[in-house]
Amino acid sequence: MGQQANTALPSGFQLEEYTIDRQLSLGGFSIVYLARDAEGKAVAIKEYLPNSLALRGNGEIKPVITPEHLGAFRYGMKCFFEEGRALAKLAHPNVVRVTNFFRANDTVYMVMEYEQGRTLQEFIHRHLGHISERFIRGVFTRLLNGLRVVHTNKLLHLDLKPSNIYLRTDNTPVLIDFGAARQTLSSDSPILKPMYTPGFASPEHYGERKNLGPWSDIYSIGASMYACLAGATPQPADERLQKDQLIPAMVRWEGQLSDQLLETIDWCLNLNHLYRPQSAFALQKALVENGEPLPEKPVNESWLGQLVDKLKKKS
Repeated sequence: MGQQANTALPSGFQLEEYTIDRQLSLGGFSIVYLARDAEGKAVAIKEYLPNSLALRGNGEIKPVITPEHLGAFRYGMKCFFEEGRALAKLAHPNVVRVTNFFRANDTVYMVMEYEQGRTLQEFIHRHLGHISERFIRGVFTRLLNGLRVVHTNKLLHLDLKPSNIYLRTDNTPVLIDFGAARQTLSSDSPILKPMYTPGFASPEHYGERKNLGPWSDIYSIGASMYACLAGATPQPADERLQKDQLIPAMVRWEGQLSDQLLETIDWCLNLNHLYRPQSAFALQKALVENGEPLPEKPVNESWLGQLVDKLKKKS
């Protein structure tokens, strides 16, 4: 079965206590809707519907899954459900809040708080080549707070990229769309191909994937910082392994930003996972370069806000 677009549930459709308003996004793995709960509050609902395994035509509610794809579909559904359960435990201002998940229409749904704002991808397009060092340090230091909580819970994100980093209206970053998040300690079944994005995926995402770890998400963070400066996606890691044509940040933006920030981006983008920051905490320390001590535990927003304000006053 080739890739195909699945039909979204119609506007006004009743799904448990939620009413579908409209489709927000359609990916290879899922469809995300804007909906209203029983009180009329806006929520985002993510429907598990991998377009390589299931097909839903016009006017249909349940997907059609052929017998040979049933095993893979159910395995993916189990992962999606586990992901919902894991994310529901994470209450952190920099990670999207999962409020509910349930089965219906032969598939699974994850309900999340609907955030006002835009993605970092949209921000990059709007400010091509004019994103400041202060913005990059502020956004990614905060984002790493969320990533630390994810990693502490034995999860990897595995699909970090500017379109999965959401900026609230006050530019607070939120990690969204854990379409690839998996329990890292369970062995991935080979029947469901992982979703990843060329240019932001680490070298370990390709091939046997046996070296995946927190450092793989760190590569994606480095690629996202690079994209903020370049206004475009960096060279994909699998191509870099063949012939590395990625111009180091230190060379490309020399003199335009601090050497320390450019070195940090290049550190994250090392093709060898052993030579990257090994944890989100290590990268956070580099992004807060003026020696302010970082707390050992992931912290709330207010502390980081004060720290970023201090940095602004010094710069």
